[in-house]
Amino acid sequence: MEGKTPPTSGSETWAPIWARSRLSARTSKWDNILCGEHPPWRRGRVGFADPKINDATQEPVNCTNYTAHVSCFPAPNITCKDSSGNETHFTGNEVGFFKPISCRNVNGYSYKVAVALSLFLGWLGADRFYLGYPALGLLKFCTVGFCGIGSLIDFILISMQIVGPSDGSSYIIDYYGTRLTRLSITNETYRKTQLYP
Repeated sequence: MEGKTPPTSGSETWAPIWARSRLSARTSKWDNILCGEHPPWRRGRVGFADPKINDATQEPVNCTNYTAHVSCFPAPNITCKDSSGNETHFTGNEVGFFKPISCRNVNGYSYKVAVALSLFLGWLGADRFYLGYPALGLLKFCTVGFCGIGSLIDFILISMQIVGPSDGSSYIIDYYGTRLTRLSITNETYRKTQLYP
């Protein structure tokens, strides 16, 4: 069971048939962790391992198509029964299924380097050259950072992660460090109605 690997194709979700089945639990002492929505495990019945982080990219090692998979371990003394009636008893060391987590596409552009270049050499356009915008970098170089105003604006935009690499990838930022996440409202966003007294 431990040798199984997660899928590499897009929307396919891998889980053994017994992980999708009805859960019958006996006694278990386990961390109060909920691991994913599928299969429908109850809180406290499953734990998941921390993802292995690549030192160069600061993203999970198996990150492909903005998704990585983390091993999930059912709690000790859990027995699952599949639709055929086969029972599987877990001791707490077996991988039950893989939980998909989101990850980012990075391509070698460091956030710390971009901010430092913008702060110290922004008036020469070094930040824009580094991020892959040579025309804007040359324009900033010729105008001495648009007389300093463009350098200040670029420093604010880069430090707020509004301006990123020209290839559309994300900055390399420490995985457990501080990151900005853009929130947006779409047709799939759930809005809770306001109740006024």
